[in-house]
Amino acid sequence: MTNNDPSAGEIPAQVEVFQLPTGTYETPAALAFRGGSFRDRRQFAATAALVRHPKGDVLIDAGFGAHAEEHIRTLPAFRRSPHRLGATVSEQLDAAGYDRGRLLGVLLTHSHWDHVSGLDSLDVPVLVTAEELRYAAGSRGDRVFSHVVVGHDVRPYAFDGPPHLGFPASHDLHGDGSVVIVPAPGHTTGSVMVLVTERPDRRFAFVGDLAWQLDGIERGAQRPLLMRLLADSDPARVRRDLARVAALPPDVRIVPAHDARAYAGIPLLGA
Repeated sequence: MTNNDPSAGEIPAQVEVFQLPTGTYETPAALAFRGGSFRDRRQFAATAALVRHPKGDVLIDAGFGAHAEEHIRTLPAFRRSPHRLGATVSEQLDAAGYDRGRLLGVLLTHSHWDHVSGLDSLDVPVLVTAEELRYAAGSRGDRVFSHVVVGHDVRPYAFDGPPHLGFPASHDLHGDGSVVIVPAPGHTTGSVMVLVTERPDRRFAFVGDLAWQLDGIERGAQRPLLMRLLADSDPARVRRDLARVAALPPDVRIVPAHDARAYAGIPLLGA
């Protein structure tokens, strides 16, 4: 069902990827990756991606929602970073005149609040691993997912496909190699990455929070020790998957969820 590296002839010509930025929050680089500076203040992106496909479209994560301020107030104090809210995914879809009947659902890289807040204004299915649902149910410091997912059609999926681009298993969303999900259970126990082929010469790896900034990918640098202890379920698995991402073919563009630089060149919806 999923080839190790899908051939160009299998990918529909109509696959398109768009970015939907919903805001930012500020974090020192020293807390983002090992070797970063406290003087280097980074604006962490809260950006969703829309993948358009002839068989139906999918959002990768949901960004900040209409009630993001309320969501932030529920977090532990140390996680309430200075932030700026933009238009929600829902507002951007409407502004672009998007037909929501095309949307199959929101595919979550994981269940942390800044990836799911926007579900509060998206009445669509939620695609998530069963392991991530268990992780979210047991979370004490971040209950936003449990709140915003109420009323949604939650659709767990399994990794039913073969190894893919160095990862041990896969789930091919459309069966054509254009949107392939692979397990990356290090940041949370059910985290995933989404590998998207838009065309033969334009491929993306949406790696969620495997690394918060491109520096972590380019240097192979994990988060600082304190942040690993606070943020990662299994730092050893994060380290393993950083190596796997580093070994991806050079034409695959790596997109950490929170680095706005990684989205440069991906068009805005409706632009």
